[in-house]
Amino acid sequence: MPARPAGRRPATVSLASLALLAAGLLAACTVGASPEPSATSAPSPSPPGSAAASSPATPTPAEPVSLRVGLGYIPSIQFAQFYLAQQAGYYRDAGLDVTFENKIDPELITLVASGTFDLGMADGTSLIPAVSQGIPVRYIATVYARFPNIVFAKESSGITSAADLAGRSIGIPGKFGSSWVMLQALLASAGLTPDDADVVTYPDFGQGVAVQEGAVDAATGFVNNEPVQLELRGEPAVVLRVDDAVPLPGNGLIVGADAAAAKGEAICAFVAATLRAMEDIIADPQLGVDATFAVVPELAADPATQRAILDATIETWQSPYTEANGSGAIDRDGWSASIEFMSALEGGSYVPNPVSTDDIVSEAFLPPR
Repeated sequence: MPARPAGRRPATVSLASLALLAAGLLAACTVGASPEPSATSAPSPSPPGSAAASSPATPTPAEPVSLRVGLGYIPSIQFAQFYLAQQAGYYRDAGLDVTFENKIDPELITLVASGTFDLGMADGTSLIPAVSQGIPVRYIATVYARFPNIVFAKESSGITSAADLAGRSIGIPGKFGSSWVMLQALLASAGLTPDDADVVTYPDFGQGVAVQEGAVDAATGFVNNEPVQLELRGEPAVVLRVDDAVPLPGNGLIVGADAAAAKGEAICAFVAATLRAMEDIIADPQLGVDATFAVVPELAADPATQRAILDATIETWQSPYTEANGSGAIDRDGWSASIEFMSALEGGSYVPNPVSTDDIVSEAFLPPR
């Protein structure tokens, strides 16, 4: 869901929060590994009369760790991996009690940073300016390995490349957020700027309908939404992606300082369970469809559309980088290129303070490869 640029949000963070985040990252776990007992330490004695003293051979079941996780916008099939991991017991078996809530992207970053949510899904183009302002969050696992924001048009428009957008009308919700960043990057790849096109704003997100009705030549959207709907209506669509020009970072899992410090092992387990469910759905998409219908039963009224949306979503989960390095892998070179591009946007207003890839991403919570 497009949103105002996180770079315009005021920074309200202390140095103590940043230090806490760094400490949490250093303490991150190796999923599935059990710590070996120290050769120089012995178990602490139990107080006389305690349950441990009277029944040393009977382990006490650990209480599941509660995790509050923020997902974007509204419940939908694009979150199928989370629904499947919950229903298949992957989170439960990892000792987790997971609760999901839906919010828009900028709100999620703020809620994760404040500790209201332990984890969340966030778009990289929102995260870069947020961290630039000192917001204590880190991107810890890639979900969308290919940037989902695109420009689309009817095939009959004759648009086949970014260069063809010169002089054309382009619908967009507004000059903010990930769609606006993507559009500038896409145009720049053809030596163009927004001034070389007729950018028409649709604050009610009606740009998709505007393309269908011929009110604009093209529009920004999401690869798993508007062009899918256009194709299902029998109108062949053209999709222009920014990945080959500027590899903007797609949505992924983020963690804040409080959760990183207090729940590192649980966060590692959550990431591993979620990636496992993603891989299950890649192998058998119907698993994702069924899991989603169990959570959002009204979507089952149109299974063909939902399957088409999921198929397009699955494509964004994978890239040559994740195929070579595993699901969830973080492409640092891509992040560095994105930071460089966004730092130059609009006179530097998007990224007001210098920030590096190391400031934003961490592989500490990913499963070992």
